[in-house]
Amino acid sequence: MPIHVICPTCHARFKVGDQHGGKSGNCPKCKGAIQIPKAEDEVVIHAPESEAGAKDAKGRNVLKPIKRTETKFQLNAALIIGGAVVLVFAVAFLLGNSRDQLKDVLTYIMAGGLAVLGPALAYAGYTFLRDDESGAFIGTDLLVRALGCGLVYALTWGVYWYVGYTVFGSEPYLITGLELWQIGLLVGICIGIGTFTAFVAFDFEPMTGFFHFALFFVTTVLLRFLIVGNFLPGMNREEKKPGVRAAVMEVVPHSSIVMINAPPEMIS
Repeated sequence: MPIHVICPTCHARFKVGDQHGGKSGNCPKCKGAIQIPKAEDEVVIHAPESEAGAKDAKGRNVLKPIKRTETKFQLNAALIIGGAVVLVFAVAFLLGNSRDQLKDVLTYIMAGGLAVLGPALAYAGYTFLRDDESGAFIGTDLLVRALGCGLVYALTWGVYWYVGYTVFGSEPYLITGLELWQIGLLVGICIGIGTFTAFVAFDFEPMTGFFHFALFFVTTVLLRFLIVGNFLPGMNREEKKPGVRAAVMEVVPHSSIVMINAPPEMIS
């Protein structure tokens, strides 16, 4: 068995026969003196005879490694999700055309829709954003997590309403409209709550949790636009804020305006 030798002067590496073990000599490169170690002085690292784990009578491992489940494209699931999206947007469009007739119950319809859409979008978003390298939630565990996460997502709209109505006042929130920074603050609060909820429910990274909540938030914002006519509560400045013409109509009677616009011969 050859002996591995390292020259202490030039650090050259070479092998010599075991019959030279324990002797001294000169390095073949730098001619410096070296001491050849004995063969029994070498450290031999033995590999484990067998891996730990359950074995059968013949000493063979009976445990199988856990296989990683990869996310695969499923045509049936994609068709179901696509059909559901088209159906939801069609219902929102019909509600938008009937919002004058349903104005007394439209808020309750939208709240019920949020309670249904929240868990569904949370489940769909997890199937696309989950990490294959980590263990995925499946079965009942996934359904419970999606249900809880989706309901919290739906409640973020309640937080938006409560903070906007109580902090900024009912008149700006409902009539004159909120400022841009106020709307941005309300959206930021909702995003913070939603991202943290995704982190707790699905063990997402912060950025992944943000995109998971953004799927829900953007979808509901678009549906709200189809139903109500504006994207976010408080964005009603142009719709309900009194304009110059309305103020003039209140000051000047309608009959006077008619007389002003009438031809001279009619006035005389």
